Amino acid sequence: MRVFKQIFYFYYDGFRSMTVGRKLWIIILIKLIIFFLFLRPFFFRNFLKSRYSNQQQRYEHVKKELIRRQNQ
Repeated sequence: MRVFKQIFYFYYDGFRSMTVGRKLWIIILIKLIIFFLFLRPFFFRNFLKSRYSNQQQRYEHVKKELIRRQNQ
């Protein structure tokens, strides 16, 4: 448990003392939030839900695709 604490404080102190890096991380986080909250629902629709009505049909489709791709 002590090792995890040391690793945590290593990164914590490093991020705390950054100046330019902190601004860059803020920009990265803002971009990720914009992508996952706003753009993802528009560009990545739920393919399986729109084509199959229940969970069993979705499961069968995924299983067939995994087997088909494994055999290629």
